[in-house]
Amino acid sequence: MRWSEYYLPTLKEAPADAEVISHRLLSRAGMIRKLASGIYSYLPMGLKVLTKVENVVREEMNRAGALELLLPAVQPADLWIESGRWEHYGKELLRFRDRHERDCCLGPTHEEVITDLIRGEVRSYRQLPMTLYQIQTKFRDEIRPRFGLMRGREFIMKDAYSFDRDDAGASSSYAAMYEAYKRIFTRLGLRFRAVEADSGSIGGSFSHEFMVLAQTGEDSMVSCTQCDYAANVERAETRPFASAGVGVVPPLAEVQTPDRTSVAGVAAFLRVPPAEIVKTILLDVDGSPLAVLVRGDHELNMRKVKNRLGAESVSLASPDQVMEWSGAPLGFAGPVGLEIPILADHALLARDGWICGAGRKDAHFLNLSLVRDTKITGFADLRLISPEDTCPRCAASLETLRGIEVGHVFKLGDKYSKAMNAVFLDENGREQLMIMGCYGIGVSRVVAACIEQNHDENGIVFPPPVSPFAALVVNLDVKSEAVRAKAEEVYDFLRSEGLDTLLDDRDERAGVKFKDADLIGVPLQLFVGAKGLARGIVEGKDRRSGARTELPLGDFPSAFRVFKKEAHDGWGVG
Repeated sequence: MRWSEYYLPTLKEAPADAEVISHRLLSRAGMIRKLASGIYSYLPMGLKVLTKVENVVREEMNRAGALELLLPAVQPADLWIESGRWEHYGKELLRFRDRHERDCCLGPTHEEVITDLIRGEVRSYRQLPMTLYQIQTKFRDEIRPRFGLMRGREFIMKDAYSFDRDDAGASSSYAAMYEAYKRIFTRLGLRFRAVEADSGSIGGSFSHEFMVLAQTGEDSMVSCTQCDYAANVERAETRPFASAGVGVVPPLAEVQTPDRTSVAGVAAFLRVPPAEIVKTILLDVDGSPLAVLVRGDHELNMRKVKNRLGAESVSLASPDQVMEWSGAPLGFAGPVGLEIPILADHALLARDGWICGAGRKDAHFLNLSLVRDTKITGFADLRLISPEDTCPRCAASLETLRGIEVGHVFKLGDKYSKAMNAVFLDENGREQLMIMGCYGIGVSRVVAACIEQNHDENGIVFPPPVSPFAALVVNLDVKSEAVRAKAEEVYDFLRSEGLDTLLDDRDERAGVKFKDADLIGVPLQLFVGAKGLARGIVEGKDRRSGARTELPLGDFPSAFRVFKKEAHDGWGVG
């Protein structure tokens, strides 16, 4: 492809609303253009990158035994009402009515549609297991779309769904998709980690997120330094602390703490560390009150509370609810005398003799014994992991990493098949619920994550499997017939080697071409100029390392193959 004939409008400056590096570079490199908030057009080179990612995804899904189909983007409300998600999903679901006044939505995901399809087609256990997938545009009406392709409203996604006879079969399908995902991201040349995660609005009993490691990532994860445990911070388990072995706790003693409504304020006033204080957090759980106790220097994990209780919604109690349930204003509620259920984080088992709110304004209790003074319903892991925590599997130290979620695999169980009556007849002719799994990859997000992980101050640094072109040939002097002829010769040779190549034949200054070459991030750059020809060489540049190599014209094919191999070996992709 010749640059002069290609639609590749590079920019010197990024759009003013481009907040992250991938948004800035995708715009400047002429790959995307904004149409509306969170909605982008993909220009030819951006589409080539998307296609590269799609092809790898498609090959590995097929290799894992999944079958490709394509489902409608517009979905009838009836299916979502049947599954129970029409109201529960929230405002991200773009609802509308067609000309016949029928409620519909634009699909953010396709669990309902695929379940409806399979329940109408699959009758016998002999037809299972089955895994189906699609690569399709989705729409989620984000309240604040930002970061370009990282968090748009319209995006391209690969979603797959497995149907099995039983839990054992579902675990096998899950494992197959998990391994397929590892192959996909390895083939794309990305540094990633698979981490245990929360299932969120999709539901199900177990899930893993696939995170591309990047300092600019929105998500935090913890990873063991010794074993293979890794988890999103929302999901990360905490180990109970060893008991400090306290003796008899003195009786409760009330102290005045005027206007000290925060842990930090109470700790400073009483001259104690926050770790000696118990926070009493009142929650509204599906309309019912609940108190949760956590150590003063720890943070409550609402998701863990929700999962433990199997609740639909969990929110902080309002000031009025706090007063009604505890008899105290915000900041002074405590567990003593509470007549509502109380859960406590298991870190509180490590010692006794705490400080807590006294259940009245401007007062706290000293010497709280959880066993003696409260009616705790149970202890559980209810907090966010903290720097002092160790690996829940092997007790080794943990490291905190930043990442970008690009894939998610879920064990759905019978969540959708039960709600929508997706059944089959087993060997004995009895109806059984299908056991499902769900597996998503944000294809357009992979492109953005790839750039967040692979860039420098000059532009994009594409891994070879993702790059829109394998090589870029730059003619440094388009007015020279000799340079033009040699650039064409090199261009033809690379194409004969099976490399998709871009020839920069524009009538531009060499400096402009050098900058654009680095901006668009093609892995192999070849510069043909009059000075090089006079010395009998073409200069090659490895975009990743910046290393320059003189390729002799007398043995150019062999020299180029060595240059290409060394550049690709640097990525570990051959």
